[in-house]
Amino acid sequence: MPEISSFYGIDIYMYDESEGQHNLPHFHAYYAEKKCVIDINKCELLDGSMSKKQLKLILAWTEIHKEELMKDWNIAMQGRLTFKINPLI
Repeated sequence: MPEISSFYGIDIYMYDESEGQHNLPHFHAYYAEKKCVIDINKCELLDGSMSKKQLKLILAWTEIHKEELMKDWNIAMQGRLTFKINPLI
């Protein structure tokens, strides 16, 4: 699962097709011992848990980079290597 971004101690990853097919466009976010799955289209928590502050940062980043995330999702579903997305600054 390649890392596509990292900011404020939060690491963002997206599975590629070879690591398992998924239906909804999403990514995985990790912060310390917390991990969650974020729906790209709805900009909301799908699964897992995250501290309130970090979740707000992740969702803001998702909204800003939604178009790029969808491009990465389409690339990943073709089994190709995703590209990096700028962090939240």
